[in-house]
Amino acid sequence: MVALTEKTEKRLTIQTVEIAQETTAIRSLDWDRDRFDIEFGLQNGTTYNSFIIRGEQTALVDTSHEKFRQLYFDTLTGLIKPTEIDYLIISHTEPDHSGLVKDLLQMAPEITVVGSKVAIQFLEDLVHQPFKRRIVKNGDRLDLGNGHEFEFVIAPNLHWPDTIFSFDHKTKILYTCDAFGLHYCSDSTFDENLAAIEEDFHYYYDCLMGPNARSVLSALKRMAELKTIKMIATGHGPLLSHNVEELTGRYRTWSQTQTKAETTIGIFYVSEYGYSDRLAQAIANGIGKTGVAVEIVDLGSEVDLQELRELVSRCTGLVVGLPPASGAASIQAALSTVLGSAKEKQAIGVFETGGGDDEPIDPLVSKFRNLGLTTVFPAIRIKQTPTENTYKLCEEAGTDLGQWVTRDRSIKVMKSLSADLDKALGRLSGGLYIITAKKGDVSSAMLASWVNQASFKPLGFSIAVAKDRAIESLMQVGDRFVLNILEQGNFQPLMKHFLKRFAPGADRFEGVRTQPAENGAPILNDALAYMECEVVSRMDCGDHWAVYSTVYAGRVSKPDALTAVHHRKVGNHY
Repeated sequence: MVALTEKTEKRLTIQTVEIAQETTAIRSLDWDRDRFDIEFGLQNGTTYNSFIIRGEQTALVDTSHEKFRQLYFDTLTGLIKPTEIDYLIISHTEPDHSGLVKDLLQMAPEITVVGSKVAIQFLEDLVHQPFKRRIVKNGDRLDLGNGHEFEFVIAPNLHWPDTIFSFDHKTKILYTCDAFGLHYCSDSTFDENLAAIEEDFHYYYDCLMGPNARSVLSALKRMAELKTIKMIATGHGPLLSHNVEELTGRYRTWSQTQTKAETTIGIFYVSEYGYSDRLAQAIANGIGKTGVAVEIVDLGSEVDLQELRELVSRCTGLVVGLPPASGAASIQAALSTVLGSAKEKQAIGVFETGGGDDEPIDPLVSKFRNLGLTTVFPAIRIKQTPTENTYKLCEEAGTDLGQWVTRDRSIKVMKSLSADLDKALGRLSGGLYIITAKKGDVSSAMLASWVNQASFKPLGFSIAVAKDRAIESLMQVGDRFVLNILEQGNFQPLMKHFLKRFAPGADRFEGVRTQPAENGAPILNDALAYMECEVVSRMDCGDHWAVYSTVYAGRVSKPDALTAVHHRKVGNHY
């Protein structure tokens, strides 16, 4: 069944498919979603997958995003009366999968919610009403009858701390929510076209699972105990049926590489407090832009202190999300282990997670400094609900930390190129431009010289954007920005301003005269000309993205002036 919303420019459709005996998938297709969080751009939309399993009793695995409220419940009630659902299995409580739980429980308050202990705690804050619950641990089982016996696998941090997998022993389907998924929207229910999805599959892993590589390997080990898995029913994208072994093998290979990386930064936080999981993920995304491996550890979960010591000792950088001083004894023991295992010359960054006044951030930072660690970014203190700017600040802090721990390696790479080739490559000249972008309340800018026209029909050009630039996350497919062209003989003030190293979260436009373009991005008043642009595609070019964009508006302020030209002396760094 397919239903279409009235706003065709933002298509939302529903697909229902019988994927196995007595098993129905309800796939909410979000064709035009272009972003998950501020830094995670989507090129092919996404889906939110929910499942009905009918034995002698009936279970629903996950719901959908709240934007699908009408479509989802029209579809669900066409398949089953909500009051006939006995169990709601919560894979994890992120809103894109649990956004309709409150509505469902209001329709059918007798449903028993099944989830991990952390998931049930999170749901209490989400639904604000009493509900029946069943907390499950690793290896616990739920028998629906008719052979549908579910076995649960605890899989924390994939990619939320409360995640569980659910395995139906009758159909051999493993329900994994975020893990092994991808943001890819199509009419294809399954993964029969591997070539079409593998790029998005890898990108999804890098953004969401890579920072939790050790947790991925733990989950894969537990999955191996289930013996035969015929299908992986993911929470996003097509279900894995044709390439289960291949794609789980890729997860294993990527995660093994990540955990053995030469340079690793560990992020240690407690998921129970404030918005720490989202803040930690934003910092991890920023670190990932620099090519540094990340390992995230929830100190509030069951942590092996010896493994924790080993991880801390091999990290080149540490990030600590501080729980309240009144946190559980096990949390304080884990935090003490991190502090006791830290060593001289490591980099350190600290963020608060509770938002109160009892976080002893400054004493902790002083302890790390006294041990010889270097504070790379100022302590991030969150007193209110985080905004897009908060998460952008965290991302930029993570990028600064990643750049700091790789500075020696970067210098070594610069010196490795032969002098002749270095000078020859440096003879490639370009203009001088300032790229400005705005998305919601977040804005950014960068100085650019690698800009070239690429097409007449449509009018388009390419820009090379380094992956660790702050503006990169505002230049995803579908994003709009302004290309400001600098004037020969009058470019120094703007160039010097935007060449500055900005602190995480700093306003790039302070002291600069601007006016808003129609697309919302700042136009620099002192620029020679400007063009309003939209990103059409991106190509991975190693440490840069080649961003192809079309132009739909522009103006020259000084018709007789010339574009500033940039001549380089060397070709292997700016």
